[in-house]
Amino acid sequence: MDDTKHEALIQGPSPKPNRTQLYEIASGQGGHFTTEQARSSGYSRALISHHARSGLFMRLHRGLYRFREYPSAQHEDVLAVWLALGKDIAVVSHDSAFEILGLSDVIPNNIHVTVPRSKRNLTSRPGVKVHTTLKTIAKEDMVIRDGIIVTSPVRSILDAAEVGVAPEQIEIAVAQAINRGLATARQLREKAHERGRRVDKLIMNSIKKVKR
Repeated sequence: MDDTKHEALIQGPSPKPNRTQLYEIASGQGGHFTTEQARSSGYSRALISHHARSGLFMRLHRGLYRFREYPSAQHEDVLAVWLALGKDIAVVSHDSAFEILGLSDVIPNNIHVTVPRSKRNLTSRPGVKVHTTLKTIAKEDMVIRDGIIVTSPVRSILDAAEVGVAPEQIEIAVAQAINRGLATARQLREKAHERGRRVDKLIMNSIKKVKR
């Protein structure tokens, strides 16, 4: 039986799987797509499983797949984790945000994401550090890079400072952000005041070094 007939038997009479639609969705996500996105493109769960077994789809995590033929992309490991946790609730942050934004010399040991405190019971994954926040991350504190929602340079610096990333790395990140026009000294000062005395002092000292 050829693939078309097999697909028809698995899928049923309607709706027909729309590969073009699913590929367009996946193209904006480094070739990745979720079960829900495949279902919205007309794929039944049985057909998704069939394509995963045949190798057309690569199953990366529960509910997350990738078109096998799609070219590998930078940061796709971060992208995969972000999608698996839920692109509507998770934001890539801290060390991982630094890496994507090109700030500091930090090499992340884990993939860092921030989610609402109400989602703190998300299934733990090896190599993933989940941070939680009581306050919804404001739109101004998020940017999109390579199709991934990442905390803004200002938010990333403050988050990293707050969890204890080495002061010299914070100094590098502050200098790079200001010199590249990704953040201003004023923005950093205003936000640092909300993070406590230790963070405030570290950011102030970092700004002074940029201005020397």
